[in-house]
Amino acid sequence: MSTLPKEMKAIVIGQPGGPEVLAPQMRPLPTMGEEEILVGVAAAGVNRPDVSQRQGKYPAPAGAPQDIPGLEIAGEIIACGSRVTRWKVGDRVCALVAGGGYASHCIAHESNALPVPAGFSMVEAAAVPETFFTVWTNVFQRGHLQPGETLLVHGGSSGIGTTAIMLAKAFGAKVIVTAGSKEKCDACLALGADHAIDYRTQDFVAQVKAMTGGKGADVILDMVGGDYVQRNYEAAAVEGRIVQIAFMQGYKIPQLDMRAISAKRLTHTGSTLRPRTPAQKAIIARELEDKVWPLFAQGRCKPIIHATFPLEEAARAHALMESSAHIGKIVLTV
Repeated sequence: MSTLPKEMKAIVIGQPGGPEVLAPQMRPLPTMGEEEILVGVAAAGVNRPDVSQRQGKYPAPAGAPQDIPGLEIAGEIIACGSRVTRWKVGDRVCALVAGGGYASHCIAHESNALPVPAGFSMVEAAAVPETFFTVWTNVFQRGHLQPGETLLVHGGSSGIGTTAIMLAKAFGAKVIVTAGSKEKCDACLALGADHAIDYRTQDFVAQVKAMTGGKGADVILDMVGGDYVQRNYEAAAVEGRIVQIAFMQGYKIPQLDMRAISAKRLTHTGSTLRPRTPAQKAIIARELEDKVWPLFAQGRCKPIIHATFPLEEAARAHALMESSAHIGKIVLTV
C-alpha cells in the first residue's frame, strides 16, 4: 500500500458567521477507526445543515470534525480499517458522514458507504447520500408513503425537494410541491411533480384541497416550520402524516391550534439524520441499495445538479445556498 499523506486540504469554519468565514487550511489526516474507510474525496455535497453549522447554530456531534463541515462525499477509498469487510482500496464510493466532507480526505464508516451508481459522475454521486438518506428515512420509513397516496413537499426545488419528487413518483405516489417562483414550479413539474404551487402568490392549503378533491395530502414533508405547522394540519388528509425535517421559519409557534391532530387522527413526527449512530444509518443505506440503486441503474432517478464550485470556493457555494436561487444540488469539487 502506498504511503498516506500526513496532511490534507480542508475548508475550516474560522468562527461563526457568514460565508466569508470559510477558508482553506492544511490539517492533519484524520485517524481511521477499525470499521472505517479513508476516502480520497473527489466531490462533496453542500447542504443547509452546513450553513447552520457555519452560523454556529448546528454543532457537529461528538466524534465528528467540529470545524470542517460536509455531510456527503464521493471518491476513491485509499485505506481501510482492520475490520472493514466490504470494501478495498481503489473502490469508488459515496458516503454519508457526520462532518468533515469539505476536505481532500474524509473518514466514513464502512456501513454508511455505498458504491458509486453505474454511470454516475463523482459530482452526481456526491449529491446522493444526504438527500436520498433524508428523503428515504422521512418520507418512506417515517411517513409510510404508499402507492396512490399524495405527498406534499415544501421547498420542492431544493436538493431534498427534487429528490422527494423523483422517489415518490418512482414508487407510485402523486406529488404536489410548493416553490417560490414560476421558474422553480416549472422545474418541479418537469421533474415529474403532478402539481406545483407558488407559495408567494397562492394559498397552499386551498390549492392542496382543490387538487385532491377536498381530501388533503396523505404525507407532508416540511422543512419550513413556523406558521406552516398550522397550515399543514389544515392541508393534511384524515390519517395524514406530517414529517418535520427543519424549521427554517422558526420552531416556536405561540398560537398553535392542535385540534386537527385529534379530529383527523394526524401523526406529526420528525427526525434529524446527523446524530444517528452508524448502525442506524446503515439500515437506511441497506434499504437504499435495495430499493433505489436499481432506479439509478434503470435511469429513472438521478440527482439534479445546479452548480459546482472548487473546494476552495466553498464560500461562494454557501452564498448561493443562502440565496435560495438554486434548483437541485450544489456540489464542491476537489
